[in-house]
Amino acid sequence: MFDKTIALKIFEAFSIERWNDLVRPFEMMEMDKSAEKAVCAYIIGKFEERRGESVDWSYIIHGMFFDLLRKIALCDIKAPVQRMIRDGYPAEYARLNEWVVEQYRPILRDDSLVAAFSSWLLEPADAKSVSWRVLRAAHKYSAMREIEILRPVNEAFRIVPIEKGLNRDIEGFLDLRGMQLLLGKQRPYEFLMEVERLRFQTRWNQTPRVPKTSVLGHSFYTAILTFLLGRENGVGGRREYNNFFAALFHDLPEAVTRDIISPVKRATDQLPAIVKEIEDKIVEHELLPLMDEAYRDEIRYFTEHEFENRVRDAGKRTRVVSFEEMRGACAGDEYEPIDGRLIRVADHISAFIEADRSISYGITSVHLQDGKKNILASYPEGATVNGFDMNAFLRSFG
Repeated sequence: MFDKTIALKIFEAFSIERWNDLVRPFEMMEMDKSAEKAVCAYIIGKFEERRGESVDWSYIIHGMFFDLLRKIALCDIKAPVQRMIRDGYPAEYARLNEWVVEQYRPILRDDSLVAAFSSWLLEPADAKSVSWRVLRAAHKYSAMREIEILRPVNEAFRIVPIEKGLNRDIEGFLDLRGMQLLLGKQRPYEFLMEVERLRFQTRWNQTPRVPKTSVLGHSFYTAILTFLLGRENGVGGRREYNNFFAALFHDLPEAVTRDIISPVKRATDQLPAIVKEIEDKIVEHELLPLMDEAYRDEIRYFTEHEFENRVRDAGKRTRVVSFEEMRGACAGDEYEPIDGRLIRVADHISAFIEADRSISYGITSVHLQDGKKNILASYPEGATVNGFDMNAFLRSFG
């Protein structure tokens, strides 16, 4: 069951610092790294599909979520120490993972999800599985990107040993076409660099706030919330995949436009539509040329009408539909359904919690106070969005 407790637990990843024993040109947070890892997994996975491989996207989505949960629970134990425990004390490592599962059992309150989480942590992974290799390659490459950013501001003796270890790990994934193109800095790399800009953009930039959140981290948080909200309605299959990655890319145009805060977007009656039109043009003319044909059309579908429930007809034309149609006549995978209104709910939950947490820590402003009030006012009591009672959820924060 999705509620305030799990939403706040996942939000903790915005406060987990990475590489805090190195000089950092900007704050590197776990939520942001997980977000870039998700984008890398998408790119690498799409190239494997084009080669004829079968990629289990549900496995990858669940794996990204479970990896984040584990990181939140064990953030005080550095990765090298965890590897030493795993390699030298396997029985103790298993008990540690069992402990992690038990920490989340009362929070997740979803027996099937807890069982899947337990299986992920406690059962040996199939290292020959394409899906596992895609996810692991994305994990390693996203870490390498961080080291590339850190290299100019750190002495060689601090960075070189880490680089050597990552290079050894990456050797096992060099047969993956997406990895080859990323390492060779070809078009997928150029696209990733545009997406990576979102990691440097701070949300609510006009007000002091704790913790600060990036647009990229917010996008991944929104994707995770959308995934969990979808489980409330039994969403799976292609719809689960579409929902997750549409949420992950919902702020993609801001890589070029930067984050335009909601009050400014609503400054005039026509401005929201104008901003949306400009964003669509930016995606079309500046971002789509950087995308490989393996995923170009799909990302266009993800980013158009991003907050509307929609499907595609036989001619690949996008059609906005009701929630009832998505559950009935348009429920099949062939319609490529996306719960756009649910993504909007997750987007608003993320913004609400960003404001609420800072206020609860004593760092507040009129912008944060008004942000919370405006989001709550958008969801009248008793109304549901794609089956979710947003008003009741928001009021649980008091």
